[in-house]
Amino acid sequence: MPLHAPQAPAPALRSVLTALGSPTAVREARTPSLRTAQGPVTPELPLPVHVIDRIAPEGDSATRLSGWRFLIRAGERAVAAADTRLTPDGWAFSHFFEGPYVTSTERALRQAETMPGSYQPRLLSVPELYMLTLWLHGDSEADGAEGHPAATDLLVPLAPAPPGIAAHRPHRVAELLPVLTLRLTAAPTVPLLGSPA
Repeated sequence: MPLHAPQAPAPALRSVLTALGSPTAVREARTPSLRTAQGPVTPELPLPVHVIDRIAPEGDSATRLSGWRFLIRAGERAVAAADTRLTPDGWAFSHFFEGPYVTSTERALRQAETMPGSYQPRLLSVPELYMLTLWLHGDSEADGAEGHPAATDLLVPLAPAPPGIAAHRPHRVAELLPVLTLRLTAAPTVPLLGSPA
């Protein structure tokens, strides 16, 4: 399937390019693979990152855009990612990172390209479950910064996925959101130590 990636805001891309061009920003990043990359590194595949703030019992979800993520490619593979966030002054570079979600995102995008249909790729985070998914939105021409998961959209959990949820297995939103709702209502309330988004 052809993926129709949304256009990232130009200031978000510029902020990542500026950070990549700054020896201080790259050296101080906790991303050894970015610091040791041979040859040029380029930001690619910008994906809007949406966060689920609320899942209602009837399956509706409230989401909000939290930023844009760029995979940082060196040669043939992504070695890191860069996140941007919206500030009162506009889009700004947030941080570089590496780890399993970088390779898992790249794998899920390759997997999505082989599926039938036409989708817009996004990322959807469920912080309470420490879960990140590739969200394949059915309206490939939509504004990537807006909208909420439609029942027929696909969610591909990225590795590492929460126990009992298979990573890299596509699920319709209508099938996966009830499972997440059950998990969220059954989980005890504990302070969050971090989230994937």
